[in-house]
Amino acid sequence: MAALMLISMSACGNAQKSTNEQGNDQTKEQSNNVQKENKMKPIKLTKAEFLTKVANFETSPNEWKYLGDKPAIVDFYADWCGPCKMVAPILEQLQEEYGDSIQVYKVDTDAEQELAAAFGIRSIPSLLFIPKEGQPQMAMGAMSKGDFKKAIDQVLLNKK
Repeated sequence: MAALMLISMSACGNAQKSTNEQGNDQTKEQSNNVQKENKMKPIKLTKAEFLTKVANFETSPNEWKYLGDKPAIVDFYADWCGPCKMVAPILEQLQEEYGDSIQVYKVDTDAEQELAAAFGIRSIPSLLFIPKEGQPQMAMGAMSKGDFKKAIDQVLLNKK
């Protein structure tokens, strides 16, 4: 009887140890997932967010005043647009590659029609390149990753 109790106790102890090891594995996995999620990604903006993070064109309609703290790209897109779908992963890669030196924003032109109209968006994708200082530049149509890098380096980061 004593031997049976000893065996069952050690089995419970091993089960507890196994559960703790699984818990540690789960904690590590959750930590890795959080790290992956914390990587910089393009940020979707509503009109209200655009007005506070990028430029408040309602209070200063005749003057461009960028509100951000780093150069940015604003991707005016729609979910149904084929070229927009081609550009999206490139922008995600570039946001990850350039990290904190730029910010990529996305504006859904179907959901934010007033914002799209304010910038005269008539075709998508349309991309607004915003340097920290100076005037923004608009590009229309899909671009290759190389063309994006060239524009980021020259227009946004002033690398020649």
